[in-house]
Amino acid sequence: MFRTMMNGKIHRARVTEANLDYVGSITIDQDILDEVDMIANEKVQIVNNNNGARLETYIIPGERGSGVICLNGAAARLVQKGDVVIIISYKLIAEEQVKSHVPKVAIMNENNQIVDMIGTEPEATVYS
Repeated sequence: MFRTMMNGKIHRARVTEANLDYVGSITIDQDILDEVDMIANEKVQIVNNNNGARLETYIIPGERGSGVICLNGAAARLVQKGDVVIIISYKLIAEEQVKSHVPKVAIMNENNQIVDMIGTEPEATVYS
């Protein structure tokens, strides 16, 4: 049996651009992707803290060190530049490996720089 578990999370990133005319997807700074074990074309869930919108799309790597978080195509209708989003990737894990699995969670600042990396999210922890 397999369970779908959170693998990586980018917590409270700021949207730097929303490009309606692009084919689709989300562009994310490659440095950030490396830290949270996400890759090009991987399916991700995006939660918009500003309006509650939730959507799924796939990743396009962005320029290293740019801090880019750009929602493209139809997803650009659900976000605006400056919105705070959470980006989550998942993976299937065999039942016997579930207890040892540790996700990679990047806590972001207002400039899309990682300020903390955590593997578990303590109960009632607030990062803002």
